[in-house]
Amino acid sequence: MKSNSILTNYGLEETKSPNTVFNSLKYQFALDNSNIGVWEWDAETDKVYYSKLAKYNLGYTDFEDLTDMHWSKRVHPDDMEVLMERFETHVKNQTPQYKSEHRLLCKDGTYKWFFDCGKIIERNDSGNPKRGIGTLIDITERKESEQLVTSNLDLITNQNKKLTNFAHIVTHNLKEYAGNFESILQFYDEAEDNNEKNELIDHLKTVSASLSKTITSLNEIVSKQSIKRIERNHLNIYNQIEEAIKILDLEIAEKQAVIHNNVHKTITIYANSAYLESIIQNLASNALKYSHPERTPIITINSHIFNDGLLMITVTDNGIGIDLEKYGKDIFGLYRTFHGNENAEGVGLYLTKNQIETLGGNITVKSKVNEGTTFTITMETQKKPA
Repeated sequence: MKSNSILTNYGLEETKSPNTVFNSLKYQFALDNSNIGVWEWDAETDKVYYSKLAKYNLGYTDFEDLTDMHWSKRVHPDDMEVLMERFETHVKNQTPQYKSEHRLLCKDGTYKWFFDCGKIIERNDSGNPKRGIGTLIDITERKESEQLVTSNLDLITNQNKKLTNFAHIVTHNLKEYAGNFESILQFYDEAEDNNEKNELIDHLKTVSASLSKTITSLNEIVSKQSIKRIERNHLNIYNQIEEAIKILDLEIAEKQAVIHNNVHKTITIYANSAYLESIIQNLASNALKYSHPERTPIITINSHIFNDGLLMITVTDNGIGIDLEKYGKDIFGLYRTFHGNENAEGVGLYLTKNQIETLGGNITVKSKVNEGTTFTITMETQKKPA
């Protein structure tokens, strides 16, 4: 490279490039007093030469040769595809220059973010690049600030999601208890003998005890809202189902429903008790609510554990079913209802899906109108590493 090349002026190695890029002292002064590093690309050797400041920003001294590593090896693998797309677009003369924000490998093995702006300044007779120049500006501080803002936004979004989820738990689940109390008291007033009244009092005590347990669990959630992860414990699935079904005893008796809890009695899962109780209650309550009027409601809950420890729970009923061709995409949507029930709020299945996903699981549904519905829950049984 000739001595009047700007890159030679900034301490770069000699290149075969014959042309001068800039020769004005004012440009040199501007670069000297900025955070802008300069590079030059020799297309014939596919080597990139860096200015003194560009080397400094990468952790090198002015006397170190950076051409011993191919320039592409310095680009972070996750950024390479976008960088090359923009560079190739410029090489094909589709853009006047190329611009990219990507990470470059520094001498100490870390990566820094740079704003890279380049241009092909010399081509051969065939139009292929011979030489290109560009600038590198260290934007690591800005990128870290953006990442912090994004992280804070994600945290706020997550907290808002948890708050919304908690509000739905309170309104939906406590409404279930209020309905149970109301029904029991109504039956109590209509009872004709003391034995019947005593039986209803026992139901009332069961629902009351369950309500106290739920309030305690919800209180624990409130007290731990600042914790990123919800409180979890090892819970016995079979016992959790039995406890949740007790709350629905009155509705089960009223509809003469049959519930088969076929879940293996030794299966435990690392989950949140309030969430798991809510999931079971919502699915069982829906099965009872939308039972077929011409047959005895039957709800069957089965379990299966795969070799990799994945748990599958199915909740199957013989109710009126759901038209999935019509409502399938909205089945787990908020405020979506499908049967014209005036008491339906469209919260239960949305809440259930949200809670299952919070616990790291997944839920799917199969249904046929007038035949019944099966919900399938898949979830890891073991505690995940922090």
